[in-house]
Amino acid sequence: MGFYLRTSLKAGPFSFNLSPSGVGVSVGVPGFRAGTGPRGNYVRVAGLATTYFGGQARTPTSPGLPQPMPPATRNDEIVMQELSGAPVQHLVAAHPSDLIGQIQTAARRHLLWPWIAVSIAFLALISAPYGLLLLVPGLPAVWWLRQRDLARRSVVVFYQVDDMPAVKYERLTTSSSLVSRVQRVWHVEAEGALDTPYQRKVNAGAGALNRRSSATVDLAGPPVLVTNIAVPSLHGKARSIYFLPDRVIVRHGHQYAGLPYAAVNAHAQAQRFIESGTPPTDAPCVGTTWQYTNKSGGPDRRFKNNRQLPIMLYGRLTITSPAGLLMVWDFSQPNVAAEMAEALSRMR
Repeated sequence: MGFYLRTSLKAGPFSFNLSPSGVGVSVGVPGFRAGTGPRGNYVRVAGLATTYFGGQARTPTSPGLPQPMPPATRNDEIVMQELSGAPVQHLVAAHPSDLIGQIQTAARRHLLWPWIAVSIAFLALISAPYGLLLLVPGLPAVWWLRQRDLARRSVVVFYQVDDMPAVKYERLTTSSSLVSRVQRVWHVEAEGALDTPYQRKVNAGAGALNRRSSATVDLAGPPVLVTNIAVPSLHGKARSIYFLPDRVIVRHGHQYAGLPYAAVNAHAQAQRFIESGTPPTDAPCVGTTWQYTNKSGGPDRRFKNNRQLPIMLYGRLTITSPAGLLMVWDFSQPNVAAEMAEALSRMR
């Protein structure tokens, strides 16, 4: 699946339409809609002809001061180095952006409609049966408030991608769509070297220990961004990365940062991984080992229930930047990481 272009977007009660003449915006309910566009302001009423008769301020957010790198943590006497890179605030300071400021502002806004809905339902129940009359004005009020919340938490961006940039972005979205067909994707969060013979013995003879979590991939983009194109996205437990036509956006919690492709480096390599869980069937198995090994690589018979473990070959994608970005992703198909790294390099 390549990237797509939509001519109409919706953010809460607002509709945005893209035409060769420009961008129009309208708001309303079924049967009545008012708006403005390249032809002027208008009102549209069901059954009648459209009548022509003729945003919100953005406050830049402070990038904040760079924070120190998180310290290494210990796990069973193994020093684990966090692979989190520089804090998001540092990336924002290195690459300030008005779009990122809008996304940050929208992401920090809280949803009000769930609290109002729960309050109305509670009052209706404790004062039943007459309290049920509160639902008559309450339900439309909750619907309107929900639409308002969605609009306030939406940043609308239209992209028009043509010529060579379109070819490059098509290649990126196509390579990213391969990820949706791999069985497993992981976000590698920390790594620690196994230095002593005992550490390697009790960890299947491995040279390093990884801490990772399951990840997902889609083409949705940041949750507060409403746009007319597919946005390849990788999601970890707390961090995500989004690939737009003109920049890369990184999310950590509710914090966002944007970087130009010229400042992003992508590297792919084959990664041998000793799988202690159920291995994915689409990854090649390149060998076996034992959960507890002796010096020759065979099973250490002093340990009971010493399982034989498969050695799988995965693809590792490492994304970095001079400003301190560091994200590491493993894919159960090695070729996917290589194709994504190549496509990201072409975006530079």
